[in-house]
Parts: sequence; C-alpha cells; structure tokens
Amino acid sequence: MENKEFETKAIRAQLERSENNEHSVPLYLTSSFVFDTAEDMRAAFNDEQDAFIYSRYTNPNTNEFVNKVCLLEGAEAGVSMASGMAAIFTTFMALLKAGDHVVSCSSVFGATHAVFTKYFPKWGISHSYFNTNNVEAIESLIKPETKFIYLETPTNPAIELIDLEIVAAIAKKHKILLIVDNCFATPYLQQPIKFGADIVVHSATKYMDGQGRVLGGVAVGRKDLIKEIYLFGRLTGPSMSPFNAWVLSKSLETLALRMDRHCENALFIAQSLENHPKLENVSYPFLPSHPNYAIAKKQMKAGGGIITITLKGGYENAKAFMDKLEMIKISPNLGDARSIATHPASSTHCKLSEEERNQVGITAGLIRISIGLENRDDILKDILEALND
Repeated sequence: MENKEFETKAIRAQLERSENNEHSVPLYLTSSFVFDTAEDMRAAFNDEQDAFIYSRYTNPNTNEFVNKVCLLEGAEAGVSMASGMAAIFTTFMALLKAGDHVVSCSSVFGATHAVFTKYFPKWGISHSYFNTNNVEAIESLIKPETKFIYLETPTNPAIELIDLEIVAAIAKKHKILLIVDNCFATPYLQQPIKFGADIVVHSATKYMDGQGRVLGGVAVGRKDLIKEIYLFGRLTGPSMSPFNAWVLSKSLETLALRMDRHCENALFIAQSLENHPKLENVSYPFLPSHPNYAIAKKQMKAGGGIITITLKGGYENAKAFMDKLEMIKISPNLGDARSIATHPASSTHCKLSEEERNQVGITAGLIRISIGLENRDDILKDILEALND
C-alpha cells in the first residue's frame, strides 16, 4: 500500500477479516478473547506471541482503524483512545514525569489549556507558552528539563498556522520531541511527520468521523514512543470502543472526498465574506490576506473546513448573529457534514481569562464556523441573512 495514493490507502488498507472472508469489515463486539490452551494465554500476556486478549488492550476494529491512520499519516505505530482529549492526555502522562517541562503554542484547545494550567502543577510539571507568530521565541523557553514542544496548526479556534519545519528543526537541535495536534487539517491536508514531528494526535470525533456520530481519538508516531502511550492507556483504560473504531474506519474511506468539499465550500464562503461591512475580519488559511498564507501553502494541500469571522460590536452582535442563523446550528463540535457555528469566548474557551483569550485572538466578536457539505450558496445565504437582518 505504500505506493498507493491517499484515497486508495484509506479504502483498501489494513482490512481485518474473519475466516468468513467478508467484503466489508465486520464488527467485533466482544470484551475479551479466548485461548486454546493455558500456555497460549500465558504467552500472550507475556508478549511472547501476538494475540487479542481484551478489548481494553486491542481489538480487531481498533487495530484496523489505527493501522489505517498510521498509513495515512506516515507513522510507524499508533494507539486509539476514547476521545481526542483522551489521546492528548494519555500522550502527555505516558511521556512526562514530575519535574518535566513542556513548551506549547499559546493558542490551544480550551481543555488542553486546562490540563496545562490546572492539572500539570499538581503533578510538578511546568509549561511555557510561545506566541504562534513568534516561533523564534521557542528556543529561549527551552530548559534542561523540557521534554517536548506541543502545538496545533491550524490552531483552534483562531486558525493561526505554525511552520512545522522550523519548529521540528528546533526540537531536533535540542533533542526534544515535537507533538502536533493535526485535527483541523486531517492527514489528507497535512502530514506533520513529514516535516519532523515525532507524534501526531487527532480528535477523530471531528473530520475523521465527519458526521457527528461517535467520539474517538488517536495518537500515531514513533514506535518506541507509541509503546509507552499504549501501555499507559492499557493500564488506565481510556480505550476506544470497537463500534466507534468500526464507524471511524469506514468514515476514513470518504475523508478525501469530504475534505475536498469542505475546503472548496470554506474558501468560497471566506472569499464572499472578506469585505463585508459588518465584519472586522475573516480568517481562512488559503486567503492571501491571511498572515500565515505562505505557511499554509507550504505545508497544507488546501485550507481546511474552518473559517472565523469577527463581528464589529463585540459579543452582543456576535450573539445576535448566531441567534439569527437558520440552517447553520449552534454547537461546540466541528468537522461535521452540517455547518456549525460556535462562539469560543463564551463556550469552548470560556475558562480562559479575557486577557488570555485576547492574547490568542479569541475576541468577543469572533465566531468559528465549521463549513459543512451543504450547497455553498445555501450556506452563504444563511450567513448573509443573519448578518444583514
């Protein structure tokens, strides 16, 4: 499969079949597996032979999903988790110990920020933030105890981009790891491992599923690092269900098709809104006006399915706009076939202080819109009517 194109890999790779030789991958809804002999069971538990033991450890469905993501991301190994945050947290806890330090971009998902600021201090782990538009500052933040650099690109929700090649060179120079949340881009639009990342994490709940049905997370990367993450997850239990893995693996078969449409729609909407008189700003990576446009063109196949608009007049006007939307629904999710609007300052990032939000571009007037697969003219009409009403 290595010499096949992305779409072919997503459909044809790593099929797990039973002795019935099914065309479509079956569901393995079992909590555990049986052994022919006591010796077989002993050997499996002592890693002397490959075997399915218990679905908290591995399952044919989770294996198939993980193997497919590894192939699409160009990773050596991977592990699935119950959600995107489970994948992020398990990765952190498997690789960190008391006294360690992390350097992260300041624009991260609200729950990731909470892990850094609320829970890391309890365990004697420290962190330092760098501004996404000042990667040169990273080196000044690295300490002898720094274990890894963590970043999102594009960031959530401000849609800022970070040059992966530059950050990977810094990480390599200082012999530390680079971990990248690739959720917004998906492996179809961007493969951070090609630019030097050691681990890539995803909320599979988003574009990998694509229809708002199931939760899931995945971490892929270097085999030695993934082994530690797998063992921590195996012991602590944030495992993905076989059913969710089955759904997600099937969803990957249409990822390229869906992302092409998401990107086409999002670029059209962003271009159509860019000069609207009621908007202070429209942000989309493949708009030439985006400050990180050159980076986006360098490391992404297309701009993704997320745009942000900033309304003049702050929160009151943003709230009024959202309440006037008809087709587009208000939800904290993204990456769905349906277009979704979110006001990050009052929802996903409400636990940050106003100063912290402003520092990462989450202003009171900013709306994140996950552009769906509907007809692009219908999406634009809904937005324009809400703006102009």
